Amino acid sequence: MKFLRQTYESFRFAWQALRSNLLRTTLSLLGVTIGIFAIIAVFTIVDSLERNIKESLSGIGDKVLYVQKWPWVFDGNFQWWKYFQRPEPSLSEFKFLSERLETAQAVVAMDFKGQVTVKNGNNSIDALIQGTTMDYNKISDVPVEQGRYFSQQEIDAARNVSIVGADIAETLFPGQNPVGREFKLNGLKYVVIGVQERKGESLLNFGGNPDNKCLIPIGAFAKMYHSVYPSIDIAVKGFDQDEGLLELESEIRGLMRARRGLKPLQEDNFALNRPDAAAKAISGLFAVLTVAGWVIGSFSILVGGFGIANIMFVSVKERTNLIGIQKSLGAKNYVILFQFLFEAVFLSLIGGGVGILLVYLLSFIKLGSLVIILSPANILLGLGVSSIIGTVSGILPALVAARMDPVIAIRSK
Repeated sequence: MKFLRQTYESFRFAWQALRSNLLRTTLSLLGVTIGIFAIIAVFTIVDSLERNIKESLSGIGDKVLYVQKWPWVFDGNFQWWKYFQRPEPSLSEFKFLSERLETAQAVVAMDFKGQVTVKNGNNSIDALIQGTTMDYNKISDVPVEQGRYFSQQEIDAARNVSIVGADIAETLFPGQNPVGREFKLNGLKYVVIGVQERKGESLLNFGGNPDNKCLIPIGAFAKMYHSVYPSIDIAVKGFDQDEGLLELESEIRGLMRARRGLKPLQEDNFALNRPDAAAKAISGLFAVLTVAGWVIGSFSILVGGFGIANIMFVSVKERTNLIGIQKSLGAKNYVILFQFLFEAVFLSLIGGGVGILLVYLLSFIKLGSLVIILSPANILLGLGVSSIIGTVSGILPALVAARMDPVIAIRSK
């Protein structure tokens, strides 16, 4: 009980010392404030970028392999001349894979056409047209808010039906229920059978902005566009128990090589692309940014730590006489130690708190589609780093104060 009372008194002394020297306290905070702001701001922006990009990647599917002509290359060593002569994946290859793959739960063919004007009367909007097959909703999230998804008969018969994004629905059919209504695409009438929930534009828009996307059967898409450029992307979704999709990749590679008549020593003339490869490449960039944040912030924190230590030594010098009086009245060494240590930690915590507050205010700034969110983990990290800096900066001055001889201290002026 006595220990707790004396500890509380140490807290009170430390707080009074800070209040009595507001200007000095404020100047001491600046280094820690700038350092914590730099570190937590970088961490917060990196976390927000990572979250936004992962949401973008969800648009191209989880546990999915893409069979395409061009590989996804992230190291800058893109040998385009090597891939230029490759044939494009075709609808016949999609059917071949969908009939024979045993380690896949869904095989989808898709193709895209951007900046296509869709109309309803005087209302029009430029949309991304995506032709797809029945199982597209198994590899990518298609949250239908109004209406329904495609039926197998509509896909097989290549009917002129469409699932539209929220922006298209609001522009073409303002104040109306779009389901069952017609619009014109490439001079042809299409019927809206579903409207997707509004998702908002993501940072990278992998797979296109769903709010501005018009899904139609791949057969209907092919009738309009494949006479000029008959190519598709093939997406294959694996099972959860297939760790790393190694079985699926091996089976796709074997079937595609057989279909294209490749000899054993010939290289693949197709690419098997993974969304998780993009995620890993981006994670490497985030790691570099994180290290940069630590380096930048560490210099400011180091300066702030020296500033706090310097102020604490000055504070010890000013209160030497008071320390002597306290010790002569029976104050233990740890009571004196705690007074100055708490004062240093308070200084650092206040500086760190101001830095975190600045990051929080930064989160209100609009940066396009990037939403900045200050997470509890980053707040705790900032306060933790501040506490450590305060402890390290204040321990030496506190030890000097605690070890003073009371007689010598009382005689000092």
